[in-house]
Amino acid sequence: MSGVVAAFAALVSVAVLGYVIGAVRLLRAGDELVLSRLAFYVATPALMFATVSRADLHALFSPVLLTEVVAVVCTQLAFVLVAKLAWRRSTGQATIGALASSYVNAGNLGVPISLYVLGDAALVAPILLFQLLVLTPGSFLVLDRGSRSARAALLLPLRNPLTVASLLGLALALSGVTLPDTVMRPVDLLGGAAVPLALLAYGLSLYGSRQTAAAPEEAGVGKDIALAAALKAFAQPAVAYLTARFALGLDGTHLLAATLFAALPTAQNIYVYAVTYNTGRHLARGAILITTGLSIPIMTAIGATLG
Repeated sequence: MSGVVAAFAALVSVAVLGYVIGAVRLLRAGDELVLSRLAFYVATPALMFATVSRADLHALFSPVLLTEVVAVVCTQLAFVLVAKLAWRRSTGQATIGALASSYVNAGNLGVPISLYVLGDAALVAPILLFQLLVLTPGSFLVLDRGSRSARAALLLPLRNPLTVASLLGLALALSGVTLPDTVMRPVDLLGGAAVPLALLAYGLSLYGSRQTAAAPEEAGVGKDIALAAALKAFAQPAVAYLTARFALGLDGTHLLAATLFAALPTAQNIYVYAVTYNTGRHLARGAILITTGLSIPIMTAIGATLG
């Protein structure tokens, strides 16, 4: 068994443990929120700050980000063209669908994969920043259609702890300042909890999603879900691989990272956006459920092939 497959086996084992914990009622499916909030607001920001502040800036600004941007543009454009021209969907529904087909779970799942499979949590940091600083405010501007000022939309991602922690770490890396061990040790201690917390929450979320999978759908939204899931699970990693391999000439870790990150499932915060704007809720929930179920076997196959 290759090192990549072994690393995936470890990640899957912890996620399965989270599912089992939910199934035997040791924790309730709703407790996923507690674990997720601990990971999102405390542990993962600590991990990102520690990692980015010590990162090699050449690795941080690698061609992997360019492949992700190309893959995002291609999948979003494909969904919007079909949704608007063929199915006459509203702008809000098309926007949520475009996000569901391209916005990856770079925090809860991307960080563990970046750290334990690729050996460097900093590899996922540019994608986190791109999504939070570009995709999120841009989507809000479209969804708001003038109800939120451009300045408010641009500043909103700065309320995200992952963005703030990554930017602070980047500032330290650029300045060359090294914080003393007395400061960094508690940060490293908290960061060490990020991966197990995120994976346990991920497993609990799979069990919770199974409980609600049969909820009634909006009329005609099934094909939107199918299109978004197909683009996210299959088209996006394929575009990322082709771009990285043949357009940029990447190989090794960078090629594996570009393909794996594109194969991550739809991020759960897309459902939060859909609820907030009261559009595309069933589309977002369905795409998250399907891509989450498909992501582990697809990423394991990618790791076994390219690793």
